Amino acid sequence: MKKVIVSLCAIISVSLFTISCSKEENTNSSSARNLQQEDSNKQLVLTFYQKLFGDKDLSAIDDYIATDYIQHNPQVADGKDALKKMAAQWIAGGPKTTVDVHQSVAEGNLVVLHVKNPTPDGKYLAIAEFFRVENNKIVEHWDVIQSAPDTSANPHPMF
Repeated sequence: MKKVIVSLCAIISVSLFTISCSKEENTNSSSARNLQQEDSNKQLVLTFYQKLFGDKDLSAIDDYIATDYIQHNPQVADGKDALKKMAAQWIAGGPKTTVDVHQSVAEGNLVVLHVKNPTPDGKYLAIAEFFRVENNKIVEHWDVIQSAPDTSANPHPMF
């Protein structure tokens, strides 16, 4: 009798495990990532970033930014016009250059860039840019900006 109970418990455990795995597979397949769209979003953001910050072309805002653009940088108001006003100040007098994007990642409708940005004094800023893309337009933006230090407590560079 003891062997029968142990066998039944084993069969029930395996059955429950199989059902659980089956449900997990179904859940994962229904929320499959659209890698083609993610790549398209990443290319859109990279093109926008180069055009605005590398080429110093304010028309990038008209081409890539949604009218109801949401900005999380506390120095910039929401909207395409507010971004254009601030961007004009940021890029004024700067030479055209190739932006130095060290990493770019896309997942779902979010794109993240890790950027090395030179400063006039020859140092660098480390910038993490987060963009939300909808219908082939950038609709929302967050950023984190840090001056790259002269020395580090560890041997790992920021870039």
